[in-house]
Amino acid sequence: MTHHARRRIPPSQVTFGSRWRGLDPEEVYAYLGRLADELESALRAESAARAEAERNRQGLRQWQSRHARCWFVDPARRTPNRGPW
Repeated sequence: MTHHARRRIPPSQVTFGSRWRGLDPEEVYAYLGRLADELESALRAESAARAEAERNRQGLRQWQSRHARCWFVDPARRTPNRGPW
C-alpha cells in the first residue's frame, strides 16, 4: 500500500500493490482494519458529542424554566424592561 500508517488519506487516493491474482490481500486487510478503527473512533466521538448536546439542551430548558418569570429592573429607572427577561 502506498500510504503511511499515521497519515490519513482519503479512500479515493489509496492504492494497493498488485499480485499475480489481484490486489495484495495483506495490504487490503491492513487498510480495512485501520479504516474500521477510524470509523469506530468517529462513532464514539459522535455519540459523546450527541450526549453532551442533550445535556446542554436539558440544562438550557431548566434555566429557561427557572427564569421564565424573571424581570430585569434597571436600578437607574426602577422600572422593569418590556420583556420577560
